[in-house]
Amino acid sequence: MPRILVVDDDPMVGATIEVLLQRQGFDVTLADGGEAGLAALEAQTYHVMLVDIFMPHMRGFESIRIFHERAPAIPLIAMSGYAFASSASPSPDFLRMALELGATRCLRKPFTPEALLTTIRECLAGESAQPKDKKEAP
Repeated sequence: MPRILVVDDDPMVGATIEVLLQRQGFDVTLADGGEAGLAALEAQTYHVMLVDIFMPHMRGFESIRIFHERAPAIPLIAMSGYAFASSASPSPDFLRMALELGATRCLRKPFTPEALLTTIRECLAGESAQPKDKKEAP
């Protein structure tokens, strides 16, 4: 059973993701912030991590960088529900920035259950395919 670490400071988002993934047969661990997520990562092995970009204390960007440094082989899906304040001023592309820090995929909140499941399955397929691809390489 694939284990998923969900790091999000919004308890409603975390609980919703947890229920959805458990119904699909995943083993889910919820962490309410970056520090709790890192503690969970040290205590258990995961197949995929879902990390919110904007959280208090240890910011999501910092979390993504640290999670990627500590577990570079685990696919990390960055999530963001950031609403851009003004279309007149150029806004940073937070999801692109997350990819540059080590995220494997990004999801913009709100996302559909299907989008979440598809993204997780793509990460799991990529994770299991990597060793096979390496063995087949000349």
